[in-house]
Amino acid sequence: MSVPDAEITETTTEGQARKVPGTIPLLPVRDVVIYPFMILPLFVGREKSVRAVDEALSRDRLILLVAQRDAEKEDPGADEIHSVGTVAMIMRMLKMPDGRVKVLVQGLSRARVIGVERRELYFEARIAEVPETDLVTSDVEVEALIRSVKELVSKSVTLGKQISSDVVVIINNLEHSGRLADLVASHLDLKMEQAQEVLELFDPIQRLKRVSELLSKELEVLDVQHRIQSQAREEMDKTHREYYLREQLKAIQKELGDTDDRSQELQELEKKIKKAKMPVAVESEAKAQLGRLSRMHPDAAEASVIRTYMDWLIELPWSRSTKDKLAIKQASKILNEDHYDLEKVKERILEYLAVRKLKKKMKGPILCFVGPPGVGKTSLGRSIARAMGRKFIRISLGGVRDEAEIRGHRRTYIGALPGRIIQGIKQAGSNNPVFMIDEVDKVGTDFRGDPSSALLEVLDPEQNYSFSDHYLGVAFDLSNVMFICTANTADPIISALRDRLEIIDISGYTEEEKLHIAKRYLVLRQYQEHGIDEKRLLITDEAILKIINEYTREAGLRNLEREIATICRKVARLVAEGQKGQTKVTPAVLQRFLGAPKFLSDSEQETDEVGVATGLAWTQAGGDTIYIECSVLRGKGGLSLTGHLGEVMKESAQAALSYARSRSADLGIKDEFFAKSDIHIHVPAGAIPKDGPSAGITMAVALISALTKVPVRRDVAMTGEVTLRGKVLPIGGIKEKALAARRMGIHTVVVPARNDKDIKELPANVKRGMEFVFVDHMDQVLEIALVKQTGAKRRLAVALSAKRGTTPSAGLRTGPSTGLRTCLPRHRNPAAPAQGTPYSV
Repeated sequence: MSVPDAEITETTTEGQARKVPGTIPLLPVRDVVIYPFMILPLFVGREKSVRAVDEALSRDRLILLVAQRDAEKEDPGADEIHSVGTVAMIMRMLKMPDGRVKVLVQGLSRARVIGVERRELYFEARIAEVPETDLVTSDVEVEALIRSVKELVSKSVTLGKQISSDVVVIINNLEHSGRLADLVASHLDLKMEQAQEVLELFDPIQRLKRVSELLSKELEVLDVQHRIQSQAREEMDKTHREYYLREQLKAIQKELGDTDDRSQELQELEKKIKKAKMPVAVESEAKAQLGRLSRMHPDAAEASVIRTYMDWLIELPWSRSTKDKLAIKQASKILNEDHYDLEKVKERILEYLAVRKLKKKMKGPILCFVGPPGVGKTSLGRSIARAMGRKFIRISLGGVRDEAEIRGHRRTYIGALPGRIIQGIKQAGSNNPVFMIDEVDKVGTDFRGDPSSALLEVLDPEQNYSFSDHYLGVAFDLSNVMFICTANTADPIISALRDRLEIIDISGYTEEEKLHIAKRYLVLRQYQEHGIDEKRLLITDEAILKIINEYTREAGLRNLEREIATICRKVARLVAEGQKGQTKVTPAVLQRFLGAPKFLSDSEQETDEVGVATGLAWTQAGGDTIYIECSVLRGKGGLSLTGHLGEVMKESAQAALSYARSRSADLGIKDEFFAKSDIHIHVPAGAIPKDGPSAGITMAVALISALTKVPVRRDVAMTGEVTLRGKVLPIGGIKEKALAARRMGIHTVVVPARNDKDIKELPANVKRGMEFVFVDHMDQVLEIALVKQTGAKRRLAVALSAKRGTTPSAGLRTGPSTGLRTCLPRHRNPAAPAQGTPYSV
């Protein structure tokens, strides 16, 4: 609402001539401070405020305008408004359709609020008017201050401050310091607290000084703002100028017939996009990015990002694939050439090829080879790719903790790249390679994400047809890829990922298998790598067997190949020094090449001892034997467990002790014996962590042997979990444990009856010469494990058998029982120390 200047002036003069009464209506205002001689329109919407305006109009049109302390307060009280306000005259009033009132007010003078009285529908204020005492003065300091303020106002207008020219003229003509301060303050962008502070300064000189300070700060802000705008304007002008010159250059080149390199580059990119045969959605995205690139300055930072992104889109094999070799017999021949044994894995690959031959479009299987190091998991993947005629790509996820390694980084980051999956596909150059993901059980998790969970989409045939990499931002079809994972153990793999994998266990090799593999592959490969042949070096079968038994103790073949490589290096040196003829390596001369044997027969096997039982353990490097020792000492009934045992193994020892105590009468042990004796169970190799439940029967045998003084047979190894009632429960890792017993020369192995199915699956060469005794109760274990004696042992066996209602020989070498259960080995302490590999028994 505007008012002509003549009318405002006339009203202002009239308002100044009026005498301000001591009591006038009060109007609280929000977000604004009104100064004397300031004309301002106000919208009044609160009911009390409207009644205050009506009351003022019914009297002498005077009203007190006071700012609220809290602008959000809808109904402020007397203590919620400031103590100094402005007496104003209502010049005009207009009622709006929505019930609000628009008034045009002019400030007259400052007033101090003495008290506030609440009327029925509005506030009445008792005030004391503060007269303006300042007059035009010739004081030099005041004159300098006035000029300084006027100069600051002129500078701010020059820097872009929005002040009308009429107001600037009035400011330049004012010589009244107080009015000058009020007028300048009303046109500054002040906060409510600062504006109220100026209003409450009654001394005109002090008020003008404060306004000068605020105006100086405002000028600094305007100066910085002006500088920023100038820089931006210069950049824009430079860009416009370059664009104009570039367009001129294009026109000149066109007239001269010269070729535009950038246009040619964009045309080549467009041709490559068509040639890549992308899916429709991907091609649309590529063309959109090409359009952005064409409209962008080539030196812009975003241009290089878009160009790199387009290179990735173009180079990915969206429609390029290799043709599968579906000749089953040829594939079987290739697999047999590259690997010895591993019949289960070869059979699975041939089945896949057979299905692919009958059905062209099928979802790729997700195989996972689980086995100890060195058994040929990674090399098996290469053989599969060669048999199928596909490209082979391998990535290792061991120690990877960043999810972006799988899904890639978003393009907003500097140096962003796709994940390893897309990088591998690009490297392969086809969309159907054999993709091997090594060490999936060693993926870590931290604040950067969980890579194992990111693999869920990659390895799920129901999802990976539209795999979305964060960098690409478009879907890539991974359903034609044959993924193969490898792991040493399946337990660390998260359950959701393990559910998507077809796990194929690859166990360790027997001595015969290692001998065949060494002769067919390892020795020949080391000959080739060291530049020698059979005419220079011959390693006999007996020497290889001695290396296997006395220089290596592993499930795989890596250390065996290292020892063969050591022999080849020494022979290569002899040949380089001029030696003629063939060097024949036999067991007799093996120590000259490899030094003293690293593994000898354990001394515990030499004699049958009391309190020492032979158990079987599973490690990530294969199977191994452990010897559990038990001693009974005079004490107070304590149980000591040593040997770096895990919680589960400690619980197995306590269960074995409880079983022995429950059968103390049958064992011929007095009840007070346990209260007066301490029992110490120790598992040697104390630096190696050991855990798992399958040492239960071994601990029970060692404990009962120590209590009854009956020796344990040194030629019997055992494995199985024991309960408090003497039940023997099934365990896992049967093949590795059987191989460990065979390697140590132990041919009688006691296993739970429910593991009969695992024994049946063992290869014939593993079971050859081995005797597996199936038991389902601890009494049967004692009958076979303790040394047969004419006196105490026989009475013990008769007593235990009578207790169970069977004959002493019942239950040995039995077939499988019903209700089979699988008890996989546990790994409670996967972080093994440097001294050795953790056992899971």
